Amino acid sequence: MIKIIPQNDLKEDFEIEEQSGNTYNLNVEKNIIEGTCDGIEAVKQTIYCILNTERFEYLMYSWDYGIELKNLIGEPTSYVLIELERVIKEALVQDDRIEDVVEFTFNQTNKKTIVATFKVITIFGDITIEKEVSV
Repeated sequence: MIKIIPQNDLKEDFEIEEQSGNTYNLNVEKNIIEGTCDGIEAVKQTIYCILNTERFEYLMYSWDYGIELKNLIGEPTSYVLIELERVIKEALVQDDRIEDVVEFTFNQTNKKTIVATFKVITIFGDITIEKEVSV
C-alpha cells in the first residue's frame, strides 16, 4: 500500500548549495593532467572538452554532452556556416555556467576547413574561443 503524504507535511527548511567547479587541470599541450583548476579556467576546459566530443558517440556521456559536427561533413559551405553557429551554441549552453554564446565570425582557411571565433559569456566572465572545423 502506498502512503499518501499531505502537501502541508512536506518540509521546506532545506537550503540549496552549489557545488564547487574544482576539477583536474587538463594540459592539452603536454597531454597530461596536472593539478586542479576552478572558475573560469574550469569553464575553458569544459568548453574544450565539449567542442572536441561528438554528441551521441560515447555511452559514458549523456545525450546533452558534446557537439554534433559529423552531420556537417560534405555539406555546402553556406549550409555549414549557418549550422555551425547553431550546434556550437546548443552544445555549450548545456553547461549551467555558460549563459550565452555570441559574436560569431567564420574564416574559411581552405576548401575543407572553417575557423569559427566566438565569445562565450559565463558567470565568471567572457571568453573568446576559436574552433577549427573540417567539413
